[in-house]
Amino acid sequence: MGMTVVEKILARAAGLPSVQVGDVVEPSVDLAMSHENAALVINQYLEVFSGTGQAPKVWDPSRIAIIFDHRVPAESPKTATNHKKIREFVTANGITKFHDVRGDVGGICHQVLPEYGYVRPGFVVVGTDSHTTSHGALGAFSFGVGATEMASAWALGIAVNIEVPATIKVVVKGKFAPMVGPKDLILHLIGQLTAQGANFKVLEFHGETIRNMSTSGRLAICNMSVEAGATSGIVPGDEETVRYLREEAGVTDAITCVQPDADATYVRTVEIDVSALDPQIACPHMVDNVKPIDQVIGTKVQQIVIGSCTNGRLDDLADAAAILRGKKVAEGTRMLVFPASSKIFGQALDRGYIHDLMKAGAVVMNSGCGPCLGVHEGALGDGETALSTTNRNFKGRMGNPTGFVYLCSPVVAAASAITGVITDPRKGA
Repeated sequence: MGMTVVEKILARAAGLPSVQVGDVVEPSVDLAMSHENAALVINQYLEVFSGTGQAPKVWDPSRIAIIFDHRVPAESPKTATNHKKIREFVTANGITKFHDVRGDVGGICHQVLPEYGYVRPGFVVVGTDSHTTSHGALGAFSFGVGATEMASAWALGIAVNIEVPATIKVVVKGKFAPMVGPKDLILHLIGQLTAQGANFKVLEFHGETIRNMSTSGRLAICNMSVEAGATSGIVPGDEETVRYLREEAGVTDAITCVQPDADATYVRTVEIDVSALDPQIACPHMVDNVKPIDQVIGTKVQQIVIGSCTNGRLDDLADAAAILRGKKVAEGTRMLVFPASSKIFGQALDRGYIHDLMKAGAVVMNSGCGPCLGVHEGALGDGETALSTTNRNFKGRMGNPTGFVYLCSPVVAAASAITGVITDPRKGA
């Protein structure tokens, strides 16, 4: 019987000739990632060895990545102290893939990992963040775990008690119309599947649209696969994967892509033609509450947000800057922009995108997650509405349970910033 991409990856990592859906395996981990919640993992890790008199060094410091991104720079003594605790642990254990609060190597974890070449096709990647699904864009089986599971990975180098998930095959064809792109595709798919439609399953993406999609776009669709309940999203490694890793991440060693068998078994196949797809909007307070933009045009917004691990990459900033160049953010509307990494921030500076955005009235912030979840910057006032390129719009997102969050693509966000209401970018702002 043939295997899907994830089944092949798990079989290799578990040292087995094959696996089937429902098998429970303990695969070796190729990369274990945490951000500030590494402080919780450290507590669990030390607890594992309590009573032994010492906590040995982690299993392989070269395979652990820790990136500060949720509260950067520290906004409180508590956060600063947690940062200090993690720095001390990193130093004591010789962890080299550490990205501190810095303007040269900082950024959001789900952007830093790909751009530094930390993730490769065929890897098993675990992360203490639900959007670890992002790294399936590079052909890895990448999924979120809790602090206890991560502590086990740090100690043993394995992911414990992993049930082999079933896979949904998503076949995408057609060419995007102008002002429509990957974010609209994944919002449309989530609307189709619902927020629980892919629970405990993998979304495996195929088709001509995916083959022609940049790694940036693939990161966006895999990032938001979890919003349909998926354990992971994955794009089988191909020429674009190799190109990205070689040209943009600077990888020089061997890259081996994993493809599914022709007779692999899928629990479901979903086919989408993007040729007639309109810009999509996820309306409050669920990501699967998705509507074509014409059903929400004119909705007043007080805050526009462009950035995050979903849509804070260079092409996203370029698209937004092109729309805002020479124009102004509407009075009564504030616009926040946070690039996904320091590298992207620098590239956007060099190409003039940051100048265009700031001249239009946007506030450009350091790379980080703060506004997305509302723990650091950009909180909403009571009853206010935000239109955002981020990945979640649950009640309480952006820091205020009385606020309303709509999700969209960067071009929709930019066009709407000019008018102060949700605007179709195809019709001009």
